[in-house]
Amino acid sequence: MKMLKKIFLSLFLFLSFNSFILAQCAMCRASIENNVSNGETTIGAGLNTGILYLFSMPYLIAAVIGFLWYRHAKKRKNKFVFQGDKF
Repeated sequence: MKMLKKIFLSLFLFLSFNSFILAQCAMCRASIENNVSNGETTIGAGLNTGILYLFSMPYLIAAVIGFLWYRHAKKRKNKFVFQGDKF
């Protein structure tokens, strides 16, 4: 139950701070086009890094949740096996 509370609290905090990070694709594109036309390409590389970061996060979160679920199921299975040996 404590684990569930931690997950909901983490999810709530993540979603509450997420409102400050709204994507503005039209503004980003205009900024990149303006900088590339002026000869600066470093901002485009930074934007690509940000895109890869945003792309990988859902998979990383799913992997962590899957690992925690597996570990919890394994502990629960071992608990039932040891209780069965007592009888």
